[in-house]
Amino acid sequence: MKVIIKVLVVAAALWAATQWVDGITVDAEDTAGEIGTLLVVALIFGVVNAVLKPIIKTVGCAFYILTLGLIALVVNALLLLLTSWIAERLTVPFHVEGFVPAFWGAILVGVITWLLGLILDRD
Repeated sequence: MKVIIKVLVVAAALWAATQWVDGITVDAEDTAGEIGTLLVVALIFGVVNAVLKPIIKTVGCAFYILTLGLIALVVNALLLLLTSWIAERLTVPFHVEGFVPAFWGAILVGVITWLLGLILDRD
């Protein structure tokens, strides 16, 4: 059940990013298509984060220390760009136009996911 809630939270955060960040788009034809696209992208983003983020943190530990963790913003933006690239290969109509939209989108997705996690994570 927790996995389903996390996917829904990330999908909601991605929807907010498509609304507020120029350069992040979902090109679905209708609302149901948009919701489905956001759910698929949330799954892709979750898998990308689960697989790559621990590896990146381990390999780049010195960069995290030297930048006091600010490199995490760049890493999150690059992971969002990778998610967009994978979505395009799977013909999912989700696109991030470049690093700057990915940077702001990753910040927005991170903050919204954190806030919704605080609200919904009641064990």
